[in-house]
Amino acid sequence: MSTQPPLEVLPRDLSAYRAGNTGIPYVHRFDSGKPGPHVLVNALTHGNELCGMVAATHLLDQGVRPAVGILTVSFANVAAYESFDPGKPFASRQLVHNLNRIWSAEQLEGSEDSPELRRARELRPVVDAADHILDLHSTSQEVEPFWVYPNFARNAELALAIGRPSVHLVMPEGLGSGTPVIQHGRHGRADSNAGVALVAECGQHFRQATSDLAVEVTLDFLAYFGQIAPRPFAKTPQRRYQLLQTYVIRTPEFRFTRPVKGFETFAAGELIATDGAQEIRAPEDCTILMPAREAIVGREGVYIARAL
Repeated sequence: MSTQPPLEVLPRDLSAYRAGNTGIPYVHRFDSGKPGPHVLVNALTHGNELCGMVAATHLLDQGVRPAVGILTVSFANVAAYESFDPGKPFASRQLVHNLNRIWSAEQLEGSEDSPELRRARELRPVVDAADHILDLHSTSQEVEPFWVYPNFARNAELALAIGRPSVHLVMPEGLGSGTPVIQHGRHGRADSNAGVALVAECGQHFRQATSDLAVEVTLDFLAYFGQIAPRPFAKTPQRRYQLLQTYVIRTPEFRFTRPVKGFETFAAGELIATDGAQEIRAPEDCTILMPAREAIVGREGVYIARAL
């Protein structure tokens, strides 16, 4: 079991942001009155990923307004966020469902119920209305920040132009364990005229540097679309990975064969983990990302990727 990390950033009271101005709790929309894109900055898809909260409150507290188009700022899973316990800081990721896996029409329009499904249904028109989406996330382990996005040229073009994070995880065939916000509706289709939709994994959940990066990436994103003044983008070497497989944990006995935190490499055929009697082996020379901190049945155990 991993030790508890330092809590450099803690939740703050978000009640002042509840009313918003859209009729949907915790959703704020600002229209420049000038032609331009509709950009959505989405925070707290997971309740304990605090960097998005810091970036979203920065925009609102600093009175950031779009020079063109429309800017929407949303706090997604506030119910999970409000359950945060410093003694169990990973437990407030979700209440029932992973809010970032339920954005298929089948689940949004189905009969199942949970706090996350209710919130996703409430936020659906917000996501549908956006031309471009930045979904702010963080990681349980201390690893280099990275982008995650469907493998469409429009997404890669933005990520490469902004330059930070400098690592990319591209998904040629989706996530493999559900439908995330950035693949909902038109944003998940290659043949549409939809704009970009990306996740920025900004670093370890509770580090101040993670929240600092989330603010900078958010401002970069807005500058890219001309909504705020131009900013100097990073000119750093880029590393790209292609998602090959998402392994979902089947038993409480899921274990890695050696200590991992992410970005470890495995040779073709090498044993990565076991899950009861199941062996998870490297399908080729590969790199793993987002290894689970603990074995929770039904949640992702590891992403297996190839370097591009």
